[in-house]
Amino acid sequence: MGNSTATADLDVALEKHRTELTGYCYRMLGSSFEAEDAVQDTLVRAWRSYDKFEGRSSLRSWLYRIATNVCLDMLTAGNKRARPMDLTDSTPLAQAALAPRPDNTWLEPMPDARVLPTVEDPAEAAVAKESIRLAFMAALQQLPPKQRAVLILREVLAWKASEVAELLDTSVASVNSALQRARATLAERGDAGAEGAVSDPLDEEQQKLLERYVKAFEGYDMTALTALLHEDAIMTMPPFDLWLRGTADITGFMTTLGASCAGSRLLPVQANGLPGFAHYKPDPENGGFSPWAVQVLEISDGRITGFHCFLDTQRWFPLFGLPLHLEAEPDEVEKGV
Repeated sequence: MGNSTATADLDVALEKHRTELTGYCYRMLGSSFEAEDAVQDTLVRAWRSYDKFEGRSSLRSWLYRIATNVCLDMLTAGNKRARPMDLTDSTPLAQAALAPRPDNTWLEPMPDARVLPTVEDPAEAAVAKESIRLAFMAALQQLPPKQRAVLILREVLAWKASEVAELLDTSVASVNSALQRARATLAERGDAGAEGAVSDPLDEEQQKLLERYVKAFEGYDMTALTALLHEDAIMTMPPFDLWLRGTADITGFMTTLGASCAGSRLLPVQANGLPGFAHYKPDPENGGFSPWAVQVLEISDGRITGFHCFLDTQRWFPLFGLPLHLEAEPDEVEKGV
């Protein structure tokens, strides 16, 4: 009996760390699904080798050590996940072609709730949120794996250099040097804080901007949408490598290749520390609405600067706990939606 109680206690103790470990592995790997696999692997390894854990460090640091090794093993294949604009130049609308690339090319979206543990300190919560934003995540993916681990542990999770050195079996000097190199790389990129203007929680102006966005998008009102987009706004649509820059190309795309999205419905979601929406478009065959994309929005100076549509709905909608069909409201049925 004592043994099964101890097992249950260990399960509970390990499980308590799942969310923060998922956040760590997600920042390391850039993939929602790989992060969840890595955490599962970490917890299984911890469970199996718990009798060897001598309590010299805290359970938390021991789990981070295992998770780091799991992630570094997964990263030896050398794949760097990216956004479309990290791989190609923007395409003028006239040449827009939808060419998909394999899933493992792309930086993936992540629901806030799966990676942001509840913390009391608002400053700590803000850092955690900023460090899963798409631009910062994309910048992290450019770092060599060990530098990536050092930067996340030191800057995001606020570990001491000595703790990181112990975790990585290295010296404090080499941790400090890796951190300097990582910071220099991020500074060169310059876009790691590109969506830094999103308040947490959203301020009244940003809230109103999102309400106007929903109204413009659901009404497919391109004039209203143009007024909300920054003139250099970027639209991406993974798994396609096409990306568009500027209001004319974005609204032009929406009224041509994207015309079937007229009459869509948007439901709010929290993704990557940013405002987002589950986008459902009309389903002429079955009635109601079928999933089309998870949209993640970047906002700066009262305008939408990034409009990122993740189209692989069979993967994203279940991850976000979203239904795979929306019924039409009674008044929409009458209108023939």
